[in-house]
Amino acid sequence: MSEEVTYANLKFQDSSQTENIQKFDKSEKEEPPVPSHVWRQRAFAVTLLCLLLLIGLGVLSSMCMEKLNKLQNVKEELQRNMSLQLMQNTNSSQKIRNLSIKLEEIATKLCRELYIKHKEHKCKPCPEEWLWHDDSCYLLQNVARTWQKSDEICSDYNASLLMIKSKSVVEFIKSLRLYNHWLGLSPRKDNTKYGNLDTIIPLDWFTRNTSVINDKMYCGIIQYGYFSYTKCTDIKNIVCEKLAQTVKIDSMLMSAVLDGNK
Repeated sequence: MSEEVTYANLKFQDSSQTENIQKFDKSEKEEPPVPSHVWRQRAFAVTLLCLLLLIGLGVLSSMCMEKLNKLQNVKEELQRNMSLQLMQNTNSSQKIRNLSIKLEEIATKLCRELYIKHKEHKCKPCPEEWLWHDDSCYLLQNVARTWQKSDEICSDYNASLLMIKSKSVVEFIKSLRLYNHWLGLSPRKDNTKYGNLDTIIPLDWFTRNTSVINDKMYCGIIQYGYFSYTKCTDIKNIVCEKLAQTVKIDSMLMSAVLDGNK
């Protein structure tokens, strides 16, 4: 009996010791709690780091804005310079055009003086055998045709029948003393219209298709200093008219030099 009690006491002691040993081991494994002042230091450090990052971002943002502003200023300056350059180029082009027009005017005047002295001068802006007056060329043909056929012949020269639309042309035509030559007036249904050449300028000049002309219509003719109407199927002389070409400055100057060396 005493042996059983002794064994029970020993087992109880062993279990108590084992429990104490386990508690001691657990206490050794558990880390001691961190003091509160250490957590405050760590939180302060993190806060300071975040603050420094924010300051860095602010500085970086400010630098980027400054760079963008500089780039914007450079862009605006380039645009202003380009605008000024374009304006200068436009002004230069306009000056060149004005100079070119002025040179053409001078060349035309010089060529006209040479033409007055020599009707077939090389600087004349009209084909051979054509007369030059103002901005037009005139061809007098010694053939007689109907009005419609005469208009077709002039068309082959890229020209039209004679049209008188200014006082200067009136005086020029009078000086040619034309008689029984077709005019480029629009055909009419009667021949009651006639008069002095000085009154012909505002009349209706032909612009339509000749296929509408028939043997019952009347066409205009010139008789010295007067105009009248006759049957479009009659046979009259032809005067063609077309625009003169531009006087070429280089050829005109070369002609003038050659003439001066003769």
